[in-house]
Amino acid sequence: MNRIAKPPWLRVKIPSGETHARVKALIRAKSLHTVCEEAKCPNLAECWGAGTATFLILGDRCSRRCKFCSVKSMDGSEAIPAGCSAAEESWEDEVVELARAVVAMGLKHVVVTSVTRDDLSDGGAGAFAQVLRTLRSEARACTVELLVPDFMGDRRSIATVIGERPDIFGHNVETVPRLYSSVRPQAQYRRSLLVLAAARELEPSVVTKSGFMVGLGENRQEVRRMMEDLLAVGCQILTIGQYLRPGKIQLPVVRYYKPEEFLAMREEALQLGFRWVESGPLVRSSYRAETQAAAVLSQQQRL
Repeated sequence: MNRIAKPPWLRVKIPSGETHARVKALIRAKSLHTVCEEAKCPNLAECWGAGTATFLILGDRCSRRCKFCSVKSMDGSEAIPAGCSAAEESWEDEVVELARAVVAMGLKHVVVTSVTRDDLSDGGAGAFAQVLRTLRSEARACTVELLVPDFMGDRRSIATVIGERPDIFGHNVETVPRLYSSVRPQAQYRRSLLVLAAARELEPSVVTKSGFMVGLGENRQEVRRMMEDLLAVGCQILTIGQYLRPGKIQLPVVRYYKPEEFLAMREEALQLGFRWVESGPLVRSSYRAETQAAAVLSQQQRL
């Protein structure tokens, strides 16, 4: 496939400024990982420059090999045997440092995500629960959004996370079901929908969120059906962004969507019934998450 030239509306800022430098230094000092860096997010300059970041727990190596993602994959020697207590013990320092970073940055809303850890018996659910408990203790004024993997569909793992009552529970479907075998070969579209459905069933008051990329070869009919599927399982917040190839080993971009097409998808999603839709060429799961959380959680309190 011939390489498609990147359009001008996808130009991003070069990281710079005092606040960006402070966030970077803090993350380095506490040996934390961020999805901003590991996933090569195009909004790193904007977000770090505004004094915020999306934290990545459970290490920086994933047990899966999704074809769109730049996060490093682990080899067999790096995986921890399922149920190994050493894994749980290693989380304590990480979550304490993460909480301290949140306090130091003065965050009002924090997004915590992880690599996928199929090698752990609970998929890392216990670590998410521990992060939330620690943040509730150390940063009480901060709302917390957890963006979780699919936990292989294990309802007990989902219950472990939901039991701690995150302000927002997120899980991304990423792309339309037809493309899963080429884009997310170790994932299942229906399983991802079931994760979101289980979260609402276990805690009906929880705000759920999902997101997907366009530009991988989907069509608009498939996008609409995906929106309808997400609404059917109670999803309230939706993010839509352009797939950007992070490196030569990842899938090529099939098509770049124009800004007006993202606006049209946003309007369509809002008309269908989503409570908040963030849609744009550079939108990612945690882009302007604080604004989303403030608006939707405020709506939730009035219901």
